[in-house]
Amino acid sequence: MSNTLNDRNADPFFGEVISTYTRAQAIDDGVLIDVSDMAQEAGFKLPVAMTVGAWSDCVDWSEDDSNRQVHQDQSGRLWDVLFMASHAIRTHTGQASRLPFTLYRVPRDGCARRSELAQLKVVIGPGDRGEPVITIMLPNED
Repeated sequence: MSNTLNDRNADPFFGEVISTYTRAQAIDDGVLIDVSDMAQEAGFKLPVAMTVGAWSDCVDWSEDDSNRQVHQDQSGRLWDVLFMASHAIRTHTGQASRLPFTLYRVPRDGCARRSELAQLKVVIGPGDRGEPVITIMLPNED
């Protein structure tokens, strides 16, 4: 059976594409942060990126933060996010393209010393060439 939408030109129905913003451009612009290298170590088989919002909330950490609050580092915080995302995917039954998950992290607020619950979601969708990619983001992000 042929896919009739692909057999016809979609321009008359949808019109000409005015502009596109690719995942690669979002990574170059810093809107997405590519975490694929460490994600592979955590068992991910697909490219993984995080939104800057999720990164800022759950990963970003400086030496000044350690001096003011408790000692942590970005690689450890990133590992926690990736491990919990991987755990959520592995333990989920059924199919879903969006999967919420939680983790404990010390908030980057200048004074907290105890971890607090943070909510994120992992989304699998098409990359720039239609290949499957994973994005970790805040619950209110798309």
